[in-house]
Amino acid sequence: MLHTLRDSPATAKAKAKFILATDGQTLEAEELISGETIACAFEDFPNHFGFLLPLAGISTIKEIKDNPIDVRATGRLNKLYVELLRENPDWAKEERRSDMNHFMARLVFCFFAEDTDIFNGKGLFTQTVDQMSASDGSNTHEVLSQIFRAMNIKVAERANAEPRLPNWANGFPYVNGGLFSGSTEVPRFTRMARTYLMHAGALSWREINPDIFGSMIQAVADDDERGALGMHYTSVPNILKVLNPLFLDDLRTALADAGDNERKLLNLRKRMARIRVFDPACGSGNFLVIAYKQMREIEAEINRRRDELHLRSEIPLTNFRGIELRDFPAEIARLALIIAEFQCDVLYRGQKDALAEFLPLDAQNWIVCGNALRLDWLSICPPSGTGVKVAGDDLFNVPLDQAEINFENDGGETYICGNPPYKGSQAQSAEQKEDLKLVFNLCQKRWPSLDYIAGWFLKAALHMSLSNGKAAFVSTNSISQGEQVPLLWPLLLEPGNSIDFCHTSFSWSNLASKNAGVTVVVIGFSGRNGGKKRIYETDDRGEVTVREVTNISPYLVAGESIIVSAVAKQPSDRWLMLKGNQPTDGGHLCLTPDERHTLISQFPEASPYVMRYVGSQELIRGEQRYCIWVEDENRAHAEGLAPLADRFRRVAETRAASVAPSTRPFAAFPHRFRQIQAVGKWTTIAIPSVSSERRPYLPVDLLGARTIVSNLAFALYDAPLWNLSLIASRLHLVWVGTVCGKMKTDFRYSNTLGWNTFPVPLLTEQNKTDLTRCAEDILLAREAHFPATIADLYDPETMPDNLRHAHERNDEVLERIYIGRRFKNDTERLEKLFELYTKMTAADKEKPAAKATRGRKKTV
Repeated sequence: MLHTLRDSPATAKAKAKFILATDGQTLEAEELISGETIACAFEDFPNHFGFLLPLAGISTIKEIKDNPIDVRATGRLNKLYVELLRENPDWAKEERRSDMNHFMARLVFCFFAEDTDIFNGKGLFTQTVDQMSASDGSNTHEVLSQIFRAMNIKVAERANAEPRLPNWANGFPYVNGGLFSGSTEVPRFTRMARTYLMHAGALSWREINPDIFGSMIQAVADDDERGALGMHYTSVPNILKVLNPLFLDDLRTALADAGDNERKLLNLRKRMARIRVFDPACGSGNFLVIAYKQMREIEAEINRRRDELHLRSEIPLTNFRGIELRDFPAEIARLALIIAEFQCDVLYRGQKDALAEFLPLDAQNWIVCGNALRLDWLSICPPSGTGVKVAGDDLFNVPLDQAEINFENDGGETYICGNPPYKGSQAQSAEQKEDLKLVFNLCQKRWPSLDYIAGWFLKAALHMSLSNGKAAFVSTNSISQGEQVPLLWPLLLEPGNSIDFCHTSFSWSNLASKNAGVTVVVIGFSGRNGGKKRIYETDDRGEVTVREVTNISPYLVAGESIIVSAVAKQPSDRWLMLKGNQPTDGGHLCLTPDERHTLISQFPEASPYVMRYVGSQELIRGEQRYCIWVEDENRAHAEGLAPLADRFRRVAETRAASVAPSTRPFAAFPHRFRQIQAVGKWTTIAIPSVSSERRPYLPVDLLGARTIVSNLAFALYDAPLWNLSLIASRLHLVWVGTVCGKMKTDFRYSNTLGWNTFPVPLLTEQNKTDLTRCAEDILLAREAHFPATIADLYDPETMPDNLRHAHERNDEVLERIYIGRRFKNDTERLEKLFELYTKMTAADKEKPAAKATRGRKKTV
């Protein structure tokens, strides 16, 4: 049936993503991009709706397709949540939001329990609410309150309970564990809210996947993200990029080595019982749930080989600990772990044994709700041989001073992991700035420039110094680029720590399409400096390769742990690069094309004082802008021209009123820029200070005479053209992207950090001639597409073939100078550059200071 639709011209014309065909009995569908298909009975189609999630703006992740119940459950709870808040506005206020969230967690448990025989009788909860509450919802809150109250009273004590429980509530078991303790108040229901409650209960909650559902339900309670199903969900393969190399691979290797040796298998099982997994930014518990399920799978294989499948698991939930800032995700994390434990018991031990030991819930607490950067991690996940200091027996609504968990972890291992929040230094709130100050103030004076996630790295390093543990975090790749490296990594590596493994940059995207994936890295580190290190890389096809190396640097390349620092001194082997000229003029020395035309047409004698003005946007997008440029010897003549005199007056007023004391003296020189670096006599090679990371090469251009470069770009004045070849190379782009870092996702250029440190082999005159020709070919290829701008020409999807070939030729010539052939990939490029940088810095320490300078520089 699909064949005709697939080949139809109308399908191509409409740019269809999906095609569906049915005869009323069966249904077939195909996603045209991936080629994935489904075929099912027509009435069974709703169970395959995950296949069509891309039409709702949700990425097609395999776990969701295989288990769409999680999406359906979230959607129905979402509707219920919105309706309840509409009817109960007080519950939407900050002071009652935790009550509302706690109520939702209770509902989730009840739905799951009635479908898994935890409650006696399938559908007990939903049927009781349906039978005992009015159809208009007027007393639904009272019925639910009695059910919740019943689950907080032991069966033997119910006869004496005051007030007495209604007989219909006695059928519910004692659950407690903190989930049903405290207030049993329930928000009031409307007819619509009751209907949504019944709809949610009608689903088969037995199939809920806690590592998916926990993340998706998180969106229900978030005003900004409600309805974005699965925005917080991270796929299992991505989580395993952290957990596998951190410790799971080691456990699987130990299992393989044990074979059928009962003693070795027993030792491994005892070892696993003492492992703690700690996520100090746990959200709804994804990492903890996946770690638990993976460990239970290994334990089950041990028990199978020892013929002990009947044994209760020795892996306690108390070993899976987390910190979460918001109360609702913290509650969901606890609930997700409880559900995961029950499902693992059913899978590996059978329904009967799982039910026999499930209730009442354990009152011990393992998820703390609080600010991870202000809490003492050692009190939440202490080192071997100590208990946990906490108070209160409320599992789901505990204060930070929780009751001591009566559990010793003597000789155990601790693994810290997770996906802490990403916030660049400019995006942090005042409270987040204060968090970093508390963590870094005594050891790093420049803490305000650090990314927010740096706080988790340092606290993990401090924890490991006492617990002998290991840590691995997902982080934006900025943590291993630019100024973050010299600010953070000396602190992390100082105690003798080392990077054990890393996964270099890859896209870490969540389900919602509006939440574009960020480029991240995974970094695992510990205090164990010996042994082989591993670098994982994902290629363009999504395939992962791993290499063993002797050391991993903070830039996540194989090599020494060297840190690149800015160098103000001019390199002896290339031209001097300077930042552009800064006007600080209130805009009065700058001209639009129309203003330039008006000025010159009315005052032709002003023409010598008008020059082209180029910054980042002018260079990349071809925007036209001009400026007034008057040398000191021409000031009197320029001031004799009325429009220029008027502009100079306004410049003087602007500078005189400046809040910056250093600017005010320049009101006496209103005819010139505030900071003048240099002016090219013949040509200028210019590079924008910020440019998009989408382009395969850095935007660099050759400008003619009578051009002023602004402070939003860098320039080499009257430099040989082979310098442009270096800047336009792939080698230079990967170096700048690594050591200069990014502004959001854009490349941020720096002359002192990107150009002056760039390692270049000794170039012969022939090398320079060859590179000059390559630079000319690049410029000629651009000229062939005039008036296309750099933005037009360097779009990766539409870059002209002749320009691409010119750049590839430039890369080939330059890379053969470095290693005699083309580099295989960017990783190999970086490793070679850092090798040369190490040699270059070592040689520089032995040289006397260079005296020569190149380029023309004018100071004020």
